[in-house]
Amino acid sequence: MKLDSKYFDSIRVSSKRSQGAKKETRAPLCQWKGCEKPGPHKAPKGRGRDGEYFHFCVDHVRQYNQDYNYFDGMSDAEVNSFRKDALTGHRPTWKTGANAWAHGTRDGARTEEAAARVAESTVRMARKVRSSRTAPSAFRRQLKPLERKALKTLDLGDDATREDIKTRFKELVKVHHPDANGGDSRSEEKLREILQAYNYLKQAGLV
Repeated sequence: MKLDSKYFDSIRVSSKRSQGAKKETRAPLCQWKGCEKPGPHKAPKGRGRDGEYFHFCVDHVRQYNQDYNYFDGMSDAEVNSFRKDALTGHRPTWKTGANAWAHGTRDGARTEEAAARVAESTVRMARKVRSSRTAPSAFRRQLKPLERKALKTLDLGDDATREDIKTRFKELVKVHHPDANGGDSRSEEKLREILQAYNYLKQAGLV
């Protein structure tokens, strides 16, 4: 290229100092009490605050990690339950095949009083659904298989409303609570299924 070329004057070469200034980013101060060193190392703030971090220097992040316990404050039963749920990514699961409770194979585990309350609630819910069919229904998206299965666990149909789900959930929790069934382990299992189904529907935006 000729030195008197018009393109020569348009070339701009940045200095090493300016390049270094762009690359240099100042780390935040260490958040350890009394420490004034830079804190470029992140450390999680703990359970229930996922995605939030402290910033520490290398010495204090090592000390923090050495004493860090994600399960601090949880009982042994809660820790075991958390580890079990972690196997499925903390997503609700159900046994394959038909719902054994819905087909009456576990009726013997419930008291007559509990069974009567469930039957009465089912009749009341069916009447409510039939009466609401005369009014124009709002648009509702197509249900996913797991959403439909969760509704079935709560003994509800695909056209159940948000209020129907809340009402049925409260009724089933009262019926299947261990205190109402003499601490029957099968009632606890059913209650766990109900809680998982309701939480899934809540996450899906149906409650």
